[in-house]
Amino acid sequence: MTETATTPRKQTLDKDLDKLVHVEEATSTVARGLVAPGLALLFLALAAIFAGTYTFGEPGAIIIVAAAAIGAYMALNIGANDVANNVGPAVGAKAMTLGGALLIAAVFETAGALIAGGDVVSTISKGIIDPAAVGTPEAFVRAMMAALISSALWINLATWIGAPVSTTHSVVGGVVGAGVAAAGISSVDWHTMAQIAASWVVSPVIGGIVAAIFLAFIKTAIIYQDDKITAARRWVPVLIAVMAGAFASYLATKGLNHLMKIRQSDALLIGLGVFAVSWIGAHVLVRRQSEGMENRNQSLRRLFHLPLVISAALLSFAHGANDVANAVGPLAAIVFTAQQHTVDATVAIPLWVMIIGAAGISLGLVLFGPKLIRMVGEQITKLNPMRAFCVALSAAITVIIASGLGLPISSTHTAVGAIFGVGFFREWYTAHSKRRRAYLERKGIEFKRNGNGEADEEELEMQTTSREEIARRKLVRRVHVRTIVAAWVTTVPAAAVLSAGIFLFLDFIA
Repeated sequence: MTETATTPRKQTLDKDLDKLVHVEEATSTVARGLVAPGLALLFLALAAIFAGTYTFGEPGAIIIVAAAAIGAYMALNIGANDVANNVGPAVGAKAMTLGGALLIAAVFETAGALIAGGDVVSTISKGIIDPAAVGTPEAFVRAMMAALISSALWINLATWIGAPVSTTHSVVGGVVGAGVAAAGISSVDWHTMAQIAASWVVSPVIGGIVAAIFLAFIKTAIIYQDDKITAARRWVPVLIAVMAGAFASYLATKGLNHLMKIRQSDALLIGLGVFAVSWIGAHVLVRRQSEGMENRNQSLRRLFHLPLVISAALLSFAHGANDVANAVGPLAAIVFTAQQHTVDATVAIPLWVMIIGAAGISLGLVLFGPKLIRMVGEQITKLNPMRAFCVALSAAITVIIASGLGLPISSTHTAVGAIFGVGFFREWYTAHSKRRRAYLERKGIEFKRNGNGEADEEELEMQTTSREEIARRKLVRRVHVRTIVAAWVTTVPAAAVLSAGIFLFLDFIA
């Protein structure tokens, strides 16, 4: 009788306990989702306090503190969106883990920003608007504040929808919108704007073509050779040396140029010197790594892992050196104008402003960067170490070509365009290459599985016959292409309209 009476109570108690467990699990899941936004808000507060310690009692201290928090918000968004282009291909190619990529990028982004971030920056993004035309210093501060808020909001939206966009173009749009609202259309240098608009096309096209050329070379000279290992020993050191020389010129031109004045010819000489030294070292390393390797594509990929890791680090360093100005340039302009009560086209960036920018980019990458890293590295097209190597190499070479021709360029558009180029080239090559088909026929591949029971990638490509299957499994995903291109096209006008609205609101309440 006692057992019968207590049994229902035990069952009810168990059910109640189960409900509590489920509630705790749900609460824990929700709490984990709030950690990143909570830390971001804490960083904004700390940035404001940090700015206050340097400007307490000075003219315009309240405005500067508010601007510091907004600049920190902008830096967080740059880290969340733009840095994915540097490490995404290496992560997608499985050359490094996501955690390792976040660590490397955070360290080298910070180092690039603090070491080579520059002492002077154009506060109006390369002369897009005339500061004198804006009017009073108070109006200029409101214009820079509107540009900072609008560009940060737009990048935040782009990150949310999964579209890597140019942070430079976002700032440009914000500056244009605020300038037009403050001083009219005549205040904008439309010749400069035409050059920036041209970079929307130039950057991804050049990046895609260069990446496709290198991938075509790798396929022809190494992958579809009968003796892959011998071919790799001959050509992989050359490719690594080209990458090292390109990055040396890249850093000299776009990164270290902030520390010392380096001419284009000097940067090319630096690149040639690094090429020669790297070829010798890579020749020894590749020969040692390739000893005992099987004559298969999977073996070749291991030779590209270390170069990919190094390229991700160098791209992050150069990005930190260049793009930190997008976060702190308008902020530096606000600080100078509020303190001196005058408007100047160029100003010195205080160290505390640079620290906020560098810390914000790194923190934004760690907190919100994984989404875009996966998008760039895995969801646009399938990458392996050789394809990712072509993307990284294209990014460095394209910047050098564009700098030599005097063309404005976007690192985001270049890197993503290179991924597009790799993917679209694979589509064409799979469908049209007679050399590839002759090679597979000569090797006797008849849609069988290789000896260890794993399907070889080239066999899988030959087995794929339907267009739907091709689009689904291995080539460029059109839905991502459409989303990204649409975000690129609308970045400047959207940021401009948003900035104009914010400026008019700030002007109204002032």
